[in-house]
Amino acid sequence: MTHIRTLKRIRQDKTNYRKRAAVILGRHSFVTIKVSDQNVAAQLLKPTKTGDIVLASAHSKELAKHGWKGAFNSLPACYLTGLLLGTKALAKGTSDAVLYIGKDKFTTRVAACLRGVVEGGVKMPVSEDSLPADERIVGQHIANYATALKAENQDAYNARFSSLLKGGLNPEEYPTHFEEIRFKISGKPATLKPKKESEKKEKKKEGAEGKPKAKEKAAKEDKKEAGGKKEKKAGGSKK
Repeated sequence: MTHIRTLKRIRQDKTNYRKRAAVILGRHSFVTIKVSDQNVAAQLLKPTKTGDIVLASAHSKELAKHGWKGAFNSLPACYLTGLLLGTKALAKGTSDAVLYIGKDKFTTRVAACLRGVVEGGVKMPVSEDSLPADERIVGQHIANYATALKAENQDAYNARFSSLLKGGLNPEEYPTHFEEIRFKISGKPATLKPKKESEKKEKKKEGAEGKPKAKEKAAKEDKKEAGGKKEKKAGGSKK
């Protein structure tokens, strides 16, 4: 019986060498995005023969320095972290990059961060259909959920949003607060318009958004973001 030897990082499911080789051969600077159950971190790196060089990095905890009072791993926070990385990348003289997530999954939060990097000024190949709708980027879905919950059950509202209320942010004001922080980071007037997410879904197959499972999944995601509950990691640190 023949034994086929595989590299250790392949056995440990840590590295996709085909993607890695494509990045190195293309000589592209690349962006990595890691989302945990509490934070999001993004880096801009340049591959070299001796290892990757970090050109710029951003962490959602940095948003607090700009006055951010919301959750640090919500869709708005992911976008703002990407926007922060985009502005840092331009300051370092890098205006082109590709996304590299290795063995990790391309989740909605990763997409939100990627959109922030792109709108921060870094040119990256990305499909508009894969990015979250404006309504979710600004946190309008959180504000809508908070308004409905407050009218239905005040105690549940106070418990669900206790961390936000303690920090001085009313969840109903999420979109307004988001725009304030976005302006502080980019220095540009508002460009995002909270469109209804249904407008984006109309481009997909007819009847897809009416499926019960899809609605239940969206509702669960809204509750997780709104309440700041922990979410399973999208993936470990993998290259």
